[in-house]
Amino acid sequence: MRRAANTLAIAIGKGLVAGFAGTAAMTVSSTLEARMRGRAPSSAPARAAAKMLGIKEFEDDIAKARFNDLSHWGYGTGWGVVRGLLGATGITPRAATAAHGAAIYGAAQVTLPALEIAPPSVFWPKEEVAIDAFHHAVYAAATGVAYELIAH
Repeated sequence: MRRAANTLAIAIGKGLVAGFAGTAAMTVSSTLEARMRGRAPSSAPARAAAKMLGIKEFEDDIAKARFNDLSHWGYGTGWGVVRGLLGATGITPRAATAAHGAAIYGAAQVTLPALEIAPPSVFWPKEEVAIDAFHHAVYAAATGVAYELIAH
């Protein structure tokens, strides 16, 4: 029992580190895309977190920006736990990465409309769906690569 708990804890720890790396990769891809398209950075994770925590307003723009960064990095790093758990099951790295990507993208597709942060993606322009899917794929792939590098 102790050995299983230790294995699980190690997988979760590796997943957190991998999730941080994946978040860094997604941050780069989305920042570059936002600059190229002249759009503001995404605040969806922060708006969702604020809504779930009952935060209505922030003291100032700096506090809002800090909360946005904390939400973004915390969300992505936290989702690394799922990749760690998938890695601990013994399924292939490719299958674990695909399942992880599907889980995080699927969660966003359900959670953001449910919280009224974004409309369901069926109402988005096709280009926006593709861009959003691309950024999530970058996250999942980078998290998967990082996990495998750490795990071996």
